[in-house]
Amino acid sequence: MRLVLASSSPARLRVLRDAGFHPDVVVSGVSEDIESGPTESLVRLLAERKAEAVASVCPDALVLGCDSMLEVDGRARGKPKSAAEAIEMWRTQSGRCATLVTGHCLIDTARGDRRSAVARTTVRFGTPDEDELRAYVASGEPLGTAGAFTIEGKGAPFIEGIDGDPSNVLGLSVPVLRSLLRDLGRRVADLWG
Repeated sequence: MRLVLASSSPARLRVLRDAGFHPDVVVSGVSEDIESGPTESLVRLLAERKAEAVASVCPDALVLGCDSMLEVDGRARGKPKSAAEAIEMWRTQSGRCATLVTGHCLIDTARGDRRSAVARTTVRFGTPDEDELRAYVASGEPLGTAGAFTIEGKGAPFIEGIDGDPSNVLGLSVPVLRSLLRDLGRRVADLWG
């Protein structure tokens, strides 16, 4: 069975490859601009939209759509639209805990079946000083990520820990994927390259 990742995220692709999968990548092109609402609902809806857009052009495949947002004080944060917004996000989350929420939607186009789920992982943020924060944002790394951070690369020194699934913080929970596959009558081992 062919696995298709409906995302241009290099981190999601790396997570899948590291877990033994060899997915094709078909970028959904779905806009991530979305109305406000509960974080879980927003990420699930975006994951479903992405998977649906790609499923329509990928017969006989398992199509996986994902979307992540950082929840701080009950508010969803996607990718910052500017360096100034990234700095403001960090000023708010520094020294605090927040929750990275990822929606997953897996569509079996051969059977016309689908499942979706949401994963939550707590992130404990460090407190970078202003010079560190400006240098990190100037690197460009946080501009393409939900909540303006990564747990690898240049962002790693500013993350004090996580509670929960580390792959979820990279944008795709491998345990959730396994559960979705099982719900669709598929096995992880059948998709390993």
